[in-house]
Amino acid sequence: MAILLALGLLQVTLIKPYFRDQRVNSIELIASEITDDLLGKDKLSTADIEDTFNMILNNDMCAIIFNDNGRVIYKEDALGATCTFDKFTTIDDESFIPLVEPTKIIETVKDGNILNTSIISDVSDQEMVLYGQKIEGDLANYYLFINSPVEPIESYIELFTDQYYLIAFAVFVAAIGISFFLSDRITSPIVKIKKEADKLSSGNYDVDFTIDSYSEINDLANTLDKTSQVMATTDELRQDLIANVSHDIKTPLTMIKAYSEMIRDISGDDKEKRDKHLNVIIEEADYLDRLVDDMRDVSKLQAGQQTLKRTNFDMKETIERIIEHYRGGILKDMSITIETELVSSVVWADETAISRVISNFLSNAIKYSFADSKILVKMTDSEDHLRVEVIDDGKGISESELPYIWTRYYKIDKGFSRNINSTGLGLAIAKAILEAHGAKYGVISKVNVGSTFWFELSKDYDGLSKGN
Repeated sequence: MAILLALGLLQVTLIKPYFRDQRVNSIELIASEITDDLLGKDKLSTADIEDTFNMILNNDMCAIIFNDNGRVIYKEDALGATCTFDKFTTIDDESFIPLVEPTKIIETVKDGNILNTSIISDVSDQEMVLYGQKIEGDLANYYLFINSPVEPIESYIELFTDQYYLIAFAVFVAAIGISFFLSDRITSPIVKIKKEADKLSSGNYDVDFTIDSYSEINDLANTLDKTSQVMATTDELRQDLIANVSHDIKTPLTMIKAYSEMIRDISGDDKEKRDKHLNVIIEEADYLDRLVDDMRDVSKLQAGQQTLKRTNFDMKETIERIIEHYRGGILKDMSITIETELVSSVVWADETAISRVISNFLSNAIKYSFADSKILVKMTDSEDHLRVEVIDDGKGISESELPYIWTRYYKIDKGFSRNINSTGLGLAIAKAILEAHGAKYGVISKVNVGSTFWFELSKDYDGLSKGN
């Protein structure tokens, strides 16, 4: 609207001076052509006079040429009653009839000036242009005057205004239609996204941001879809974490309270039963202590507050020591065997922390192995890094579970079963330790086929120069 209004005002304001300038330019051009046709030749032909007459007639003018004595040597009139040469004409506040007093109009251009003035016709009240100039010849001077009305500007302005209003209305209606279409095209998907986002903010993760719109809005919708999926998974993990922690704390506390009451009420004087009950209490208290320590350790590692004590050590010797501990401990009464493919290789790392990672991988492999299963611990030595793999042929992990097994307290079986020897934070601690070392790690698994947990450590012997 603002642009249309500005254009309309400019056109109406400028149209009158524009028409007048155009008319003056046209008169000057015709004056030059008349001069060439009538005064620029030694001998005039009938054709020259006819051309001049037609030019004046076609351009709605009247023209007159005087000599130095004020005698009319040429006169042509296409205006009739509105021609000003035989009527009172006012120039420089002086009124006279040019054909009656030719010297007065000649005086206006005698010094070589150009006469270019506007007059109002007494007959039609129309604005007219009076143009005059001196033409110097070889033997005499001549004075050409042309009188022409300015175009009927008011009728043009009225026509233009009517057309402008019609065009402006059509453009405005079209602009509104296009604006509504574009705004609906842009805002409709945004409104849908907002509604789905409101659901998401209220904790409802069953949302769908899928839309078909501009690429930027589609990208936003895809991002929000991924965000909602991550939030849903995170919320599920949070609930699992709360359930697991609550379960793992509640169970030992219940056991401690129950056995304490049994000692008080039943076995207080029976040393054998009392010692047995006290051992249960001690085991449960130790479990709580390990749980708290593991939770603290994983928090410190993830926050970068745990300082690594790096040394050069042979990974083969460390792994053999851990396996011997397992063989003489929890595997003693089990049918699961551990085999090895080890090579001697020195790495620069925190031996205690890396030992914990290997122990966690082994514990996980034992936990999910079938009876009579075999677990393989394999080392692969290359020029710049060492790869350690713990391979089992046990239950395996489904593809959908793999991204979350490194999360604190994430459990595959969802049964919240408690292992007195495990706090459920092993893989989370292993992940934090490996990331603190800048190591690569991962898992390859298939259900009922087995899993391979692996990590790669850089063989950097110049650790002292790094200040670690």
